[in-house]
Amino acid sequence: MGFGLGIDVGGTWIKGAAVDLGSGLPAGAVHRLRTPEGGTVEAVADTLDRLLTELETQAPGSSNRPAGVAIPSIVRGGVAASAANMDGSWIGLDVRSFLEARLGRAVCVVNDADAAGLAEVRYGAGRDVSGTVLVLTLGTGIGSALIVDGRLVPNLELGHLELAGHKAETRASAVAREAAGLGWPEYAGRLQQYLAHVEFLFSPDLIILGGGISACSSEFLPRLSLRTPVRPAGLENSAGVVGAALYAAAGREALVLP
Repeated sequence: MGFGLGIDVGGTWIKGAAVDLGSGLPAGAVHRLRTPEGGTVEAVADTLDRLLTELETQAPGSSNRPAGVAIPSIVRGGVAASAANMDGSWIGLDVRSFLEARLGRAVCVVNDADAAGLAEVRYGAGRDVSGTVLVLTLGTGIGSALIVDGRLVPNLELGHLELAGHKAETRASAVAREAAGLGWPEYAGRLQQYLAHVEFLFSPDLIILGGGISACSSEFLPRLSLRTPVRPAGLENSAGVVGAALYAAAGREALVLP
């Protein structure tokens, strides 16, 4: 299948890699640059340009390949309809056209959690799992992707569900845990409350927890009690990069997995 270029724009870091689309593994190191303070469109585009220059040294001949860019936004037809932890100038912007003009190459834009979900079901913890798979990324906020019988339901925003009178991601994300100084037992209690709610709403066959905190899954997964099996992300924090590369290579066909 060759390789693709994937970039994941987060609230703290912008990560990218050339990805082997056969295995789903980055072909080299995952490069990362700090997300510009404020997350304005122009500043992020400048950072993407720098990151792609770095990736081209890792994957010779990639200068003409399309880049997949996962962003923390509802994305419809390449247009951003929201901006989580980013500047409001993203909202309503045709991000695909803007980045293609700015970067001088074809660009495919996808919601960041959807990218992670696609990657986990194709290559990671959800591989060969039938039925309904819910992928939740616990990071600056809570991203969510729902894959039903191999078909992605795009732009799910379950981080905005209410939890104890607050938006769930302000209580149960990785950043919320750090901000509140919660130990693992206290954090697991909040996560249990949130996961029990989404389990009731969607009755998934598998829940996958990703984001940077997935590397610490042994600290909180044993403390959870749900009917649904819960697994840490197989690709850990590179799932968004891998999914973006897959989307760039396959286009909308990536939304339906074999």
